Parts: sequence; structure tokens; C-alpha cells
Amino acid sequence: MTEASLPTIDLRRDPAGQLPAVDRALRTAGFLLVRGHGVDPGLRAAIRESARGFFRLPEAVKERYAVKVGGRGWLGPGAEANGYAEGTTTPPDLKESLSFAAEEPTGNAAVDAEWFLPNTWPAEAPELRPLVEEYLRLMRGLSDHVLDLLGLALGEEADFFTRHTGHPTFGFNINWYPGRERTGEPEPGQFRIGPHTDFGTVTVLDRQAGKGGLQLYTDSGGWQDAPHDPEAFTVNIGDLMAGWTGGRWRSGRHRVLPPPADAPAEELMSLVYFYECDPGTTIHGIESHTYLRAQLDAITAG
Repeated sequence: MTEASLPTIDLRRDPAGQLPAVDRALRTAGFLLVRGHGVDPGLRAAIRESARGFFRLPEAVKERYAVKVGGRGWLGPGAEANGYAEGTTTPPDLKESLSFAAEEPTGNAAVDAEWFLPNTWPAEAPELRPLVEEYLRLMRGLSDHVLDLLGLALGEEADFFTRHTGHPTFGFNINWYPGRERTGEPEPGQFRIGPHTDFGTVTVLDRQAGKGGLQLYTDSGGWQDAPHDPEAFTVNIGDLMAGWTGGRWRSGRHRVLPPPADAPAEELMSLVYFYECDPGTTIHGIESHTYLRAQLDAITAG
């Protein structure tokens, strides 16, 4: 399997010379690598260490925090099947997740009840909350920085997208991909995350390299391994962003391979931040958060 070619954008540099590469990448793969973000790798390592302690707890303990897709808590084995979003019947994804989301209320009771509920923090990992809250603060600033860059790459004003992120929603998943000693032998067509495109605006991913890792799809190259740079975040756009550009850019199709047969004990963990626009934002006639809710419901397994 070959490795996909993606440009690396450095946020410390003048964006002008990088805009053509951004545009080309989002037309073909829907993915970029982003350096110069200023997020301490030690923070990311600390989140992984704390979350790993939680994931290794007995299932009976984790069940106290069990939620459905789109909730705030623990998504256990079999909770999600991302291939459903493409209309493909697949076995459930081979992962567990801790999920968090925006919680600062807007004052609109109906909106707050759906999109700005309090997060649930596992008592068994008390150090996780301050780490995640700091990470979420940094991710919002980084995501707005990226969106300003994307506005310019589209040939618009820098705030073309960020004028719609005054009080945005977001989701944050800590995805744990255990080895085969926990998952068992993958079923035919079963992945750690099945093939899909993300649903929303922009996703900022901190990932680990592995044989059972991320793959991207392009028309020219088919499925290819995603390039990995430990200093860079992997950034991709979702369906709403693709629609926002009138189809100029494509929502990046991707999947995460199952635990490999030649490295059955491989364990990976990803930090996945899904940044969205303000509730009520309408994109080419589509109410953004109605679409998001429908897609979250679509990938719920069981």
C-alpha cells in the first residue's frame, strides 16, 4: 500500500504562499497536515495516559458512563458503525471512545438541551478533566486559525467561515483501538473505523502511526496510507464544509484499518476534535445541525 501525498502547512509562515497547496489538497483528498500549531506534545501524551487507564478498567465500571453516539461519556465496543453513513451494512467498528462536547450554554433552552449539555467526567480518572479542558481550549483557537486560512484559500475574506463560529458546537472523541486480544479476529469488512466522510466543518486529528492506522481515499490513488508526522495535526474537512464551497472541495473519505494480523497486539489512540459552526447556520439550504444529528443517528449500531 502506498502512502498518500499531502501538503504540510505551517501556521507560523505567511499563508499567502501556502494557499494554492491548501486548495489543491482539499479538491482531491480533503486532508492536510498542519504544523506550527503550538500545542504541547506533552499534553497530548498525558491525555492518552489518563484515558488508557480508563479504557483498561473492567467493563462493568465503564458501563456507568455508557452513552449512545452523540452523547457525553463512554462508547463501548459495538456502539458505532461509521460505514452506515455511506449506506453500507458493516460490522460494528473495533474501538471504544470517550466523548465530550461543547457545554457553555447559549441561553436558548432548546438549543442548549440538544447541543450544550454538561460533560460527564469519569471519577476513576480525575486528572483527565483539566487535561481535556485545556486541550479543548487550544483546539478551538487552532480550528479558527485553520478556518481563517481556508477562507483565504477559497478566495474569500479570512472570516468567511469564522464569522459563523461565535458560539460553535464541537465534539471531541478519544478513540481507543485495542489489539486483537480484546477485539478478537475481525469479521469480513470490519474496521477500527469503517469507510466514511466526516459530517461537519473541520476535523483536527492527533494520531499515532500504526499498521492498523488511518487510510485516505482519492479518485486517482484509491485507498492509501495517510502520511504521519508526529509534530503535525492531520486536518480534514467534512460534508458541510464541502457543501459550503459548492463542491469545490471534497469531504475527505477515510477509514482506520483493523488490528493487523502481523501485529495483533497493536494498540493505538487518536484524539479527534470535530469543530462545527453555530447552531442555526444554514449552508446552501441545509440547516447544519439538523444534518449533523441525522448523521450521528445513522452511524449508531445495534
